[in-house]
Amino acid sequence: MKKSILILSIFLFASLLSKAQQDPQFTQNMYTQLLINPGYAGSEDKICAYAIQRIQWEGFDGAPSITTFNVDAAIKKRFGLGLSLVNDEFGFNKDFRVNISIAYKQPIGNGKLGIGIKWGVANSAIDLGGAEWITPSEPYTADPAIPEDGSEAMTYLDFGFGLYYKTEDLYLGISSTHLNEPEYDFEKGAPVLKRHYYIIAGYNLPFANPLLEFKPGVMVQSDGVNSQLGINALLAYNKKIWGGVSLRTDNAISGILGVELFKWVKVSYSYDFVVSELMGNNNGTHELMMGFCLDVKKEKTPEKYKSIRFL
Repeated sequence: MKKSILILSIFLFASLLSKAQQDPQFTQNMYTQLLINPGYAGSEDKICAYAIQRIQWEGFDGAPSITTFNVDAAIKKRFGLGLSLVNDEFGFNKDFRVNISIAYKQPIGNGKLGIGIKWGVANSAIDLGGAEWITPSEPYTADPAIPEDGSEAMTYLDFGFGLYYKTEDLYLGISSTHLNEPEYDFEKGAPVLKRHYYIIAGYNLPFANPLLEFKPGVMVQSDGVNSQLGINALLAYNKKIWGGVSLRTDNAISGILGVELFKWVKVSYSYDFVVSELMGNNNGTHELMMGFCLDVKKEKTPEKYKSIRFL
């Protein structure tokens, strides 16, 4: 049994590595827009912070586990600043990325267009120290992407660019990550973090009942070879409780449920049903989000004037 799990883990690791290590995917991508589009920074005109823990394919040995933290804020009227942290683990691979985003916001029509860039540092590491190696019965050629000493780490720079337009009810974004397509050479192999492209859009559609609101959203991502479409459909009540479904072309159907606490703290949970051959080998994917937004606008205090009439 252990040997089967080991072989499966190595296969998972090798297949992910051969795909140039795709960007992390989130069901609740409405809270991870800063990760893929630096133009989003400061778009809410508030200080916002979101943390998400995603446990993918629970019960599957070596399955991905992703933790991300994003915080952004509006700086004066025309600028936004953001910070993103991502810890991504799958198989024997561990990645950690730190990105800083800055955006310039230009008023256009009823909204603002954010023009953003991001830059950061990433570290990719492989550690096969806990692996149980199997001696093959026939001669074989070792995988050049697996380090001979069992571990290897590489640090590299990473850059991105994005445009993000937002009104009170609409948002549109187009962006690209890994513009420089950094290479990280694990001894013999040289995997490349491929450039990714994103298009994201969403709209807030009110009902006749002012307490109800329909929030559809769509995201398309591609690395130039493989593409994926995700569609979210959420129904919100009084802006405090929301729920809905998400569909992705990677054979996943998700349910989402969230609530706002203490007037500013948000908590939401999603569960992915995998509708593929993996369905019988895992317990689904769990995603938990916690976040908040604080309005930093200061109300002007009335100025006091002295008059000799009141002396």
